[in-house]
Amino acid sequence: MKATAKKIALGLGILILTVGCNNASDTSSKTESEKNVTEAANSQVVQTIKIDGSSTVYPITEAIAKNYKAENKVPVEVSFSGTTSGFEKFCKGEIDIANASRPILKEELKTCTSNSVLFTELPIAFDALTVAVHPQNTWAKEIAIAELKKIWEPAAQGKITNWNQVRASFPDRSLNLYGADKKSGTFDYFTKAVVGKSGESRDDYTASEDDEVLVSGIAKDPNALGYFGYGYYEENKDKLKSLAINSGKGAIPPSRETVEKAQYQPLSRPLFIYINIKSAQKKEALRNFVNFYIKQAPTTVASVGYVPLPKDAYQLANLQFYKGKAGTVFGGETSLDLTIGEVLRKRAEF
Repeated sequence: MKATAKKIALGLGILILTVGCNNASDTSSKTESEKNVTEAANSQVVQTIKIDGSSTVYPITEAIAKNYKAENKVPVEVSFSGTTSGFEKFCKGEIDIANASRPILKEELKTCTSNSVLFTELPIAFDALTVAVHPQNTWAKEIAIAELKKIWEPAAQGKITNWNQVRASFPDRSLNLYGADKKSGTFDYFTKAVVGKSGESRDDYTASEDDEVLVSGIAKDPNALGYFGYGYYEENKDKLKSLAINSGKGAIPPSRETVEKAQYQPLSRPLFIYINIKSAQKKEALRNFVNFYIKQAPTTVASVGYVPLPKDAYQLANLQFYKGKAGTVFGGETSLDLTIGEVLRKRAEF
C-alpha cells in the first residue's frame, strides 16, 4: 500500500509540474502589450472610487474629485441621490464614500453593522441652511421659526396657501413652496429644526433632491418660498433673495460670519463624508483621494459657498482617518444648534 501511494503521489506531482510548466509556457507566449492591457484594466476596476449621497455636499466633493482626477487619472464617480439614499448604498457596501448633510442615524448604523461596514466619519464644512424667495418679493425680509413651522407643518397642507395667512402684513398672494424631498438630509434637518420632528412636513410642495431644480423654480416664481444649502444660494445670488431667520433672538441672515459666530441657529449644521474603512484598506487610490480631499477641503469649501472648518479640524480629520477611527460621535441622531466649536470638541474626545 505504501509503495502504491508513493507511486500515485509521484504521478500527481509530475502531472502538477507538467500543468504548471504548460501554464507558464502559455503565459510567456502572451505579448507584453496584452499583459499590460489586462493589468491596466484590472487596476482600473479595482481602483474606481464610488461616491453618492447628499446634494448639499455634492458641489464640494465634485470639485475636489475633478481636481484629483486631473492629477491622478483615477476614475472617481460622484453622484447625488440624497443623504438617506446615499447611506442605504453605503451601508450595503455599494459605494466607498457617502456624502451627508446630517449625521448617520440609528437605523442606518444597524444596517452598516449587520453588513460589517465600518466607517470613519469626517466633518468637512458647515452650512447655513437658507430660506429663499424671489427678488421681486418686497414684503418679506425676515421670517420667524414659528412662521416657518406654520407654513411647513403637516396641518398646513391645503390650508396655509397664501402669504397673508403667514403674517397679516403680507399680501394676499399665493404661497408656492419648494423644498427637499424625503430622501434628503436637508429635509430631515429642516423638518426637525422648524417643525420639531424629523420627517414631519406637508406634502403639497415642489420637492426635489436636485437643488438646482429648487433654485430654478424659485427664481421664476415671485410668490415662491423654499429652502436649500447655502452654497446654492451663494451661486445664485443674482436670482434669489435670502430671508433672515428669527429664532427669538432677532433676525439673523445666513452668512459665513453668522455661522462662525454661532448666531445662525437652528439652521446652521455640519456637513460630512463617511468613508468605508475596508475599502480604504484595499484601495490605495481611495486612501490617496481622502488625503487629497482633506488637504483641499478648506479652499474648496469656501470656493463653493460653504463655511470651512478651522485648520486644526482638518488636521484632526487626517489623523483620525489615518488611524482608521471607526464610528460616529453623534449617537445616531440629528443634533440641532451645533456650533463649529462643539463639533470640534466632540471630534477631539472621540
